[in-house]
Amino acid sequence: MSPLDRRHVLRAATLGAAASLLSACGSPAKSSDSSAGGTDALPSRTPTATPTPTPKATVAAVAAGLPFEIRSGPTTTDRVALTFHGQGDPAVARSLLAEAERADAKVTVMAVGSWLDSYPDLAKRILDGGHELGNHTQNHVAISTLSADAAYAEIARCAQRLRQLTGSIGTWFRPSQAQDCTAVVAAQARRAGYAHCLSYDVDSLDYTDPGASAVTRTVLSRTRAGSVVSLHFGHTGTVAALPAILDGLRQRGLRAVTTSELLS
Repeated sequence: MSPLDRRHVLRAATLGAAASLLSACGSPAKSSDSSAGGTDALPSRTPTATPTPTPKATVAAVAAGLPFEIRSGPTTTDRVALTFHGQGDPAVARSLLAEAERADAKVTVMAVGSWLDSYPDLAKRILDGGHELGNHTQNHVAISTLSADAAYAEIARCAQRLRQLTGSIGTWFRPSQAQDCTAVVAAQARRAGYAHCLSYDVDSLDYTDPGASAVTRTVLSRTRAGSVVSLHFGHTGTVAALPAILDGLRQRGLRAVTTSELLS
């Protein structure tokens, strides 16, 4: 065999080995489908979103040295962030946004993906009002109890819906049915393109429906400069409490802004 023939044979063998190696390396999603007759927490046949690039706003926040888990902003500011879990009756959501805008306040809506599936026009309504949208998982399940792949699917599917509706996955991710991200959830949030887990330092407890006066007292008694406040759409008592909350903040020299503005 001539030297040229030997080079051709060697090249073919190398390419064949590379092709075999690539075919052996299936994607993680395919590997998880091969469980012995079991069912995943989320059906493995349901397509999940491809991880999307980290938004420019998030990149800027990372460059500013923010930690992954964010509970509050700087205390040397005159700003607070009112963050709303985006779910529930769309009419109540619109009423709450209108109340905020009457007081020239901006809020952050951590939207549930299935809620946006049902009411896609609300994404535009929120952004048109000068507010911002974040990711609060697709189905608002107890994400801390899920496997890594199932948690990723919850985050990525909501991110995909946000991107379809707005062109961006949003800057902020908040875990569902949890105040903080576990290590597993944090890893999956990063995998889906989020550089931060948005927690909070003030829980309004409005989801317990204690009445507008109780919600107002709780928020105003616990909020300080730089606070991130957890509130919810879908509760009429929250709508009724919002004007008094905003007025009380204003009397203390505080104004409600988006989370990105609080942390900028």
